[in-house]
Parts: sequence; C-alpha cells; structure tokens
Amino acid sequence: MRAHLTLGKSLAGIVLAGFAAASCTTAQQPAPKTASLATKSRNAQTAHDAKVTFNYTAKDRDCLKRAMYFESEHSDRSGYMAVGTVVMNRLTSGAYPDSICGVVAQQRQFAPGVMTRQVEPIAEVELADAADAILRGERHPGVKDAMFFHTDGLKFPYRNMHYVTIAGGNAFYEKRGRDGELQTPAPLPSYEVAMNYLPGQSRMPVQFEGLVPTAVPVPIPMPGPVASMETQPSVAEPANVLPVTMNADTPVAVPTPRPAFNDAALRGSLAHG
Repeated sequence: MRAHLTLGKSLAGIVLAGFAAASCTTAQQPAPKTASLATKSRNAQTAHDAKVTFNYTAKDRDCLKRAMYFESEHSDRSGYMAVGTVVMNRLTSGAYPDSICGVVAQQRQFAPGVMTRQVEPIAEVELADAADAILRGERHPGVKDAMFFHTDGLKFPYRNMHYVTIAGGNAFYEKRGRDGELQTPAPLPSYEVAMNYLPGQSRMPVQFEGLVPTAVPVPIPMPGPVASMETQPSVAEPANVLPVTMNADTPVAVPTPRPAFNDAALRGSLAHG
C-alpha cells in the first residue's frame, strides 16, 4: 500500500513539474515577438536606405508637367498620371537620360512642341497636383513597366507590343518577347526611388536649356501626328526645332513637321513567324 502511495506521489510530482515547465514556456513566448518587431524595423530601415535617389529641379518639374499635359491631350488626372509614370519608368530604367528634362526633351520621343507650347492656366491646379504626386512616388497602377504609348485606336502589326492600359486617349504598352520577358531594361518600382529637390539648379542638357520658356511663350500652331502601319510607334516624337528671330532680341523656336517613325533601334522590329 505504501509502495502504491509512494508511486502515486512520484507521478503527481512529475505531472506538477510538467505543468510548471509548461507555464514557464508560455510566460516567455512574448519575447520572440519583440525580436520580430525589431527585425522588421531594421529591414524597413535598410529598405529606406537602399532607395535610389534622383535629383530634380523646378525646370524638371515643369518638363514633367508639359509631357503629362500635351501627351494626354489635356485630358484628366488619370491621363496625366499615366504619362507621368512613363516618364519616371524611363528615368529609372537606366536606358534613357538621367534627368526628367533629359527624358522629356529627348529627340523624337514626345509630342511636337512639348518644350515650347503654352499650358492653359485652367489646367494648372490639377496638372501640378498630378506632377507632385508622381514626384512623391505615386504611379498610375495600370501602366506597370510600360515605357511606350501611342494614340488609342491606332493598330500596329508588331507582336512585342504588350498592352497594359488605356488612359488620356493613349494606349500604353510594354515591349515583351515571346517568352514574356521585357525587351527593355526594367524600371525601378516606386518604393525604391527617392526624388530629391534641388532648388535653383538645373540638370537639363545644355542644348535644351533655351527650349523651356521662362516667360509666357508665343503660341505656335503644331503639325498633327504622323503614324505608319509599316513601322512601330513609340512615344510621340518632337520635331526638330529651328531658331528664328522675331526681332533683334526675341528668339522663338519654330517646329518643323516631324519625320515618320523610322528608328528601328528604338521601336523594335517586326516579329517573324
């Protein structure tokens, strides 16, 4: 009988010890959560520090607004944001100029007169809001990695034109091969990009400095777009501009009709097979 009692007490002690051990384990569980939060904080800080910084000036902001305004047919915020996203995709891809004005003013890429025509004052508030949103990191969600667009409704026979969205009267597309891979360097996602404002400085290429008006520009009628079913489009192309003199002190840039699309290196080639 005593042996049974002793055995019972021993079993009870083992059970109680087990409960005590379990209680200690439970009490210590919150500790890993603290470590997890600290890890997340460090990871977030690392991600922030790893951002690629691009500098921009007041002129760069003006160039961004001009591209958004003239390429979207003065449409709406969605159209503005779509074009602005293309500009930023090009800027961060590494395949285009390293400043916003450099991207927008690149020859034969954006609309004729994009650097010289007058933005209607009525559009200024919504346009400025959209441009500032782009510079803060907002993007049009439908544009994705697209760096090309053309007027909606045009049709082209190229198989590498992967359309992603329509906005502001334009159809936006990525260039992808048959394997689905991008044929252009991929742009950085917005969360990896930091825009740094440089007041009073300009990063615009010297050859384009005179094209950004510092006062109210002289409105100039512009030629319509030229499209061909035999060649592939890119972003609408600006004309070559020829300086003429209105008087002894006032040079004005007068655009000539832009050439037809014929740059196979920029626009890909017709897919065969």
